[in-house]
Amino acid sequence: MPVPFLDLRAQYRSLKDELDRAVLGVMDRCQFVMGPEVARIEEGVAAFCEARFGIGVASGTDALHLSLVAMGLGPGDEVITTPFTFIATIEAISKTGAKTVFVDIDPDTFNMDPAQTADAITKRTKAIIPVHLYGQSCDMTAIMEAAGDVPVLEDCAQALGARHRGRRVGAFGLAGCISFFPSKNLGAYGDGGMVVTSDEALADKLKMLRVHGCRKKYYHEIDGFNSRLDSMQAAVLLVKLPHLPDWTEARNRKAAAYNKGFKGSSVITPVVEDGNEHVFYAYTVKLPRRDEVVAALDRAKVGNAIYYPVPLHLQTCCKNLKYKPGDLPISEKLSDEVLSLPIYPELTQSQIDEVVSTVRGTLGEGSR
Repeated sequence: MPVPFLDLRAQYRSLKDELDRAVLGVMDRCQFVMGPEVARIEEGVAAFCEARFGIGVASGTDALHLSLVAMGLGPGDEVITTPFTFIATIEAISKTGAKTVFVDIDPDTFNMDPAQTADAITKRTKAIIPVHLYGQSCDMTAIMEAAGDVPVLEDCAQALGARHRGRRVGAFGLAGCISFFPSKNLGAYGDGGMVVTSDEALADKLKMLRVHGCRKKYYHEIDGFNSRLDSMQAAVLLVKLPHLPDWTEARNRKAAAYNKGFKGSSVITPVVEDGNEHVFYAYTVKLPRRDEVVAALDRAKVGNAIYYPVPLHLQTCCKNLKYKPGDLPISEKLSDEVLSLPIYPELTQSQIDEVVSTVRGTLGEGSR
């Protein structure tokens, strides 16, 4: 039985009438840029994230980049983050002229190690970017304590709605950066992103930066960018946002079904840290003989992905940072072991059984 890694068609079918009306409404009004839908989704997502302000931008990458620009980062500054993430996290840093400083990750949660973060802070450290990977919050209590007076910018691209000790991600640091890429738990039908913050001065600057440095059209106060969340994407997100809590519950049920299916096997299932509420953007396991498992899943037409096969400190584009193999051993080891399996609200039990049986069969561990 083929199992897609993600089934956006199933989600669209479940909301088709609402989505069609929303998109056609934008077309009828012809306010395609910064229309009323944008302000509404900014308010909705900010409230959902327990923040005062939401600033819609063109992508999750722009959310990170514009935030760092608004924070005043530039050449000579350092930003601490993890190498076990998507390249966008450090692209945002490099485009300000600042230098990326990597710290290793926790081997169980895959998230930034707070102790190493504290040790990496210097007088040049101007920001810390914890990445809430796969849908689970970092240990924000420990990271905020380690940061002290250093601003924390949360990368929430994979974890919208996740909680740590009762608080949503994005509500701990100076700001949180969100991606609405179509595959995300709250996905648009194209690129889109948002910054959430309770800092009014930061929000005001971000609103200028995204529209060429203007408060008033054609009056440019600062050097800005063209980075706006468009009305069509905002309309799609407005339809989907009310469903996000139910989708999160469904993802957790699917994760529990996988955990049950892999019980007693050599597959190490995701660890949810005490005090955290996971949203399972990805269901990522650690397992032996990964290449064999991937080949078997591919033959069975079962979707899978490796997030991430090469940690950032060993990527060609990061040679100037002068890291070498062995510098961040946990990230390097996990890059050889992790595998993400299909997870989405519409995934059926029979599809989960197919995935589990294919993995266990390849490892010679039979069925449950």
